[in-house]
Amino acid sequence: MTANDIYAGLGVKRRINAAGTLTRLGGALMAPEVVAAMAAAARASVDIAELQDAASRTIARITGAEAGMITTGAAAALTLATAAAMTRWDVAKMAALPHAEGFAHEVIIPRTHRTGYAHAFAAAGARLVDIGHNDRGTGAGVRGIEAWEIEAAITPRTAAFAFSANSESVRDLPLVAEVCHRHGLPVIVDGAAQLPPKSNLRRFIELGADLVAFSGGKAIGGPQASGILAGRRDLVGAALVQQIDMDVAPATWSPPPLIDRSKLNGVPHHGIGRGFKAGKEEIVGLLVALERFVGIDDEATNAALQRRLEAIGRAIDGLRGVATRVVPAAVTGRAPVLELAVDPAAAGCSAIELSGRLQQGDPPVHLSERFTARGVLTVDPQVLQAEDDAALAAAVRRAIG
Repeated sequence: MTANDIYAGLGVKRRINAAGTLTRLGGALMAPEVVAAMAAAARASVDIAELQDAASRTIARITGAEAGMITTGAAAALTLATAAAMTRWDVAKMAALPHAEGFAHEVIIPRTHRTGYAHAFAAAGARLVDIGHNDRGTGAGVRGIEAWEIEAAITPRTAAFAFSANSESVRDLPLVAEVCHRHGLPVIVDGAAQLPPKSNLRRFIELGADLVAFSGGKAIGGPQASGILAGRRDLVGAALVQQIDMDVAPATWSPPPLIDRSKLNGVPHHGIGRGFKAGKEEIVGLLVALERFVGIDDEATNAALQRRLEAIGRAIDGLRGVATRVVPAAVTGRAPVLELAVDPAAAGCSAIELSGRLQQGDPPVHLSERFTARGVLTVDPQVLQAEDDAALAAAVRRAIG
């Protein structure tokens, strides 16, 4: 049975995804070997904690971190990271979450890093403390995060620092790490969508991050409901013990080495991360996808994607009110993209209206709406199947014509 058969049977439309590895469109497309690994994993029973310990060794080797674990997405990784930072190995604190008022529970976050995804930190019971100004972002000035701002926000209630990584903000990470580490505070980096380049798997750790969250279902090409938490061994272990099934008899519980039982002042009950439990299929699938991802030749992949985008651009060129431009990976810092600049007067619709028309088509076509405020739609080829290239160009022509 094909994917088309499965979705047609459910009455669900198959869509042409040129918007990128978006969760709402199902994330990345898994390679056959990842699908096969998940199917094989589903046919045996294993100890999940032991499997997570094995995953930790693979993640550590690839990222350069001390340890790692598989979560049910980057947001889950951020919540678990925050929980670990607040509780460390204290079982009573684990049991209290998300009610953390009785111990250090504040997480410092720069205003320029405060997004909707910051809910993941708060979900653990943390109180977010905003610092800094958005001088760079607004063009009002040149200053970013400064050491004194961090120092001024640190109190006995501070548990961690939240850092949202991108190509611009990463310049501030060494400073943040240096200040926070002087105060014994872990730095949690949201690197969910910062792949490619695959060098970022190591970069944030090398720059001083204590914990880093990555999405497993985007560029890595793993299961959509998967993610990675990599970093300090003690913090990853504390996160794991708050995620796994803890309906165990203390007398017979035998945790893997990643969980340091000698540091625990008891055996935890189900933790705040119980709803984030990763299954054996997700763990194995993401590990296979991760190994595949780090083995890919980025230059060759991007060159092939750029050739496809150039062909799509040629098929659209000449259409009234639409100007195309290929932006290479060297400029985007990730994968190449094709920009469609829409002139409403000539095209008869705005960029956002064109996107709406495409989504109402047959088949529905999704382009990235990230830059519609400046009249641009973007073809992101990371999930776009080659056999859909011509259909995408034809859909744009129909929507304008």
